[in-house]
Amino acid sequence: MVFKRLLGAMGVGGPSVDTVLDGGDGGVVLPGGTLSGQVHLEGGGSSVEIEHIALELIARVEAEHAEGESEGTVVFERFVVGGGFRLGEGERRSVPFRVTLPWETPVTELYGQPLGIVLGVRTELAVASARDKGDLDPLVVAPLPVQEAILEAFGQLGFGFRSADLEYGHIGGTGQRLPFYQEIELTPPPAYAHAVNEIELTFLASPAGVEVVLEADKRGGFLSPGHDALTRFTAAHQDVAVRDWNAEVDGWVRQLVEHRESYGSHAAYGHDAPYGDPYGHHEHHGHHDKHGGGPGIGTAVAAGAVGVAAGVAGGMVAAEVVDEIGDFFEGDDEGGGDDD
Repeated sequence: MVFKRLLGAMGVGGPSVDTVLDGGDGGVVLPGGTLSGQVHLEGGGSSVEIEHIALELIARVEAEHAEGESEGTVVFERFVVGGGFRLGEGERRSVPFRVTLPWETPVTELYGQPLGIVLGVRTELAVASARDKGDLDPLVVAPLPVQEAILEAFGQLGFGFRSADLEYGHIGGTGQRLPFYQEIELTPPPAYAHAVNEIELTFLASPAGVEVVLEADKRGGFLSPGHDALTRFTAAHQDVAVRDWNAEVDGWVRQLVEHRESYGSHAAYGHDAPYGDPYGHHEHHGHHDKHGGGPGIGTAVAAGAVGVAAGVAGGMVAAEVVDEIGDFFEGDDEGGGDDD
């Protein structure tokens, strides 16, 4: 066993930890599904009392504020999976875990192609009142069947994938529970290009199904400013096999673009909480251009009937997103000791 992280806060000769998710590194899970694996510990130069072992789910998010936009990491769930035992000198011990992801956990890939969303599982070990953010592993989340059906319908209707990101804040009037939401930006087909520049799609999943929030960045007419329109729809999990999703989604889009009352995207989305980590960790990584979408993401162009996934797979997206995720986790590891 090669242990990934020597726990710096424990000092030289302290224990080390390696968390392995079932299915190997980057094992794929679904929103609301079970994340399982093993936390492998190896004792250092002396026996220590392991007070607790915790797993934190973290996400890279963007936030808008008076100075513009910035990025940071947010802990959106925390599980205590073990502890209350003594780890002997040089002893190796494995602690199994099974935890349930929040239903609103963002989707990070579609048909195996990364969307540019960065999620991670971070292991915290508490020994003698000292805590260390130890091992950090990427978390890969595939869409629920109803989410996949809706995304595929957009692709069949000719919409293209532009980018995806996580926005800190709350969408007013919804059942949103996490402190951020995912936006998937889609380019319109010719039939709608005269009416909208892009459509932003947000899924808010629950045990019953998903709330689907669509926002259209509308084109303005002559001497008329453009404005945003926002509508909400619902889809049950059991509807996947019984609804004509192409017709359903086309109806949603028609309703959206025909809706002339402006909701005002930022007012409706209600960034009603200060930017930061709900668990008290504040890690700011500088200014970020929302529409840049990260390396390679802006180059993705979907191919109509093949589906939105074709756009995700375009160009160098997959390789470049892997590099981006690696850089993010490396930076987070280096700054991990400052979180406490």
